[in-house]
Amino acid sequence: MNRFPHFALLSAFILTSIIRSSALAQARPQAGDAIRIPFELVTLPNGLQVILAPDHSTPRVTVDIWYHVGSKNEVSGHTGFAHMFEHVMFTGSAHVPYGVQDRLTEGVGGDNNATTSEDRTNYYDNEPSNYLESALWIEADRMGFLLDKLDKAKFEAQRDIVQNERREAIDNQPYGRAWEIQNAALYPASNPYSWPVVGYISELQQATVEDVKDFFRLYYAPSNASLAIVGDFDPAQAKAWITKYFGDLPGGKPIVRAAITEPLLAADKRLVFEDRVQVPMLFMRWPTVGADSRDDKHALDVLAAILTGSRTARLTKALVYDAQSAASVSSRQSERERVGEFNIMISPRPGHSLTDLEAAADSVIDRLKREGPTQEEMAKAIAGLELGFVSGLEFNLAKANLLLEGLVFHGDAGDFRSEYEHVKSVTAADVKRMANTYLGRHRVVLSVVPLGKSDQAARPATSVKVTVSPDGGHYLMGGN
Repeated sequence: MNRFPHFALLSAFILTSIIRSSALAQARPQAGDAIRIPFELVTLPNGLQVILAPDHSTPRVTVDIWYHVGSKNEVSGHTGFAHMFEHVMFTGSAHVPYGVQDRLTEGVGGDNNATTSEDRTNYYDNEPSNYLESALWIEADRMGFLLDKLDKAKFEAQRDIVQNERREAIDNQPYGRAWEIQNAALYPASNPYSWPVVGYISELQQATVEDVKDFFRLYYAPSNASLAIVGDFDPAQAKAWITKYFGDLPGGKPIVRAAITEPLLAADKRLVFEDRVQVPMLFMRWPTVGADSRDDKHALDVLAAILTGSRTARLTKALVYDAQSAASVSSRQSERERVGEFNIMISPRPGHSLTDLEAAADSVIDRLKREGPTQEEMAKAIAGLELGFVSGLEFNLAKANLLLEGLVFHGDAGDFRSEYEHVKSVTAADVKRMANTYLGRHRVVLSVVPLGKSDQAARPATSVKVTVSPDGGHYLMGGN
């Protein structure tokens, strides 16, 4: 199963009985509303928040549970716990032996999986509607009784799997370390966004089963979880099952969340990393804003679409088609809960240097800063983002994640309506302001080059060599 981290909600409606429905929190029709996902929010006395979003168009249902914990809840020197626990959760719990979940999902035409990010971990089951109760039973048993069956042998087996995932997807993947190197360069070592979600092998090897149990006890409690049910189901019956399986679980301790501020570089950081690659690649990253900065993040999404969203986008047209100096170019605004980054990646064609490509890209960006985008560019970019937003809603899991993202990160499961309207309301002036505000900041410029070819870096004379520490994990800026 693909349980490697990939890459993207706390309000409460206090109940006086076991479950009491909040006032129906449906997306009510309003002038200009184009997106409506009817839903109801309930909260158990133990703090578990539940979103119920019935949709009877197909006889299938999704159960999606988010725990508000990710790699940013770890501490330096003890990384990788959040992702490792994602794996541990599939080893069986007190009343659900290993393999039962797969038989009750994959065995009946469904699927189950999980993902971990810096900010949250989610577990989901997609199955025929008549298997909803079994999915709720499985998730409740893992939440309440996982540690009853977790022993040293299970823990060490999953730790080995995680270490192999890291080797396969990062350490031995061409350009696989680029993201981590940029994080380590952009964020101070004490900032939890500086380390990778998967952690470092040296620190994973030092982890003990008791360390992981302590992590579970703090973060895997109902009061730190939000559950969404989306699809073909009866809300009244679902509430009864939720009461039955989750109602008696203890709530959990209060969680103190670290204050995290935007990183700002005092000067550009220019780095070069030699890797087992055939072609050099250029990565540029600027610090921006996170999910809690609504206006700026959507304008940055539009900026990325204008730069590389189609073959007529500015960077794509200038480098790939007009000059034919780049084989590919891409950009995106990457946001976490508290911080974000704007990224540009460029792969050269033979005979063209990263130095020249960086200068050419900067020239295109500088022109956009001066002139701003055209109305045609704005219309095309926003239409593309709008289409992607709407088309994703045909899947139950996509809707569940959208509702949970709003609830966990913004305190409102219906936040998708504001998100959607903000995307549509971005103006050319907003995009010009974003380009000047954020792409005017100091940045990290990383060249990943073939072994022994540091001279192929962008501006190699001013680039600092990056090496991997002897323990196989951390990065040394300066090669010592």
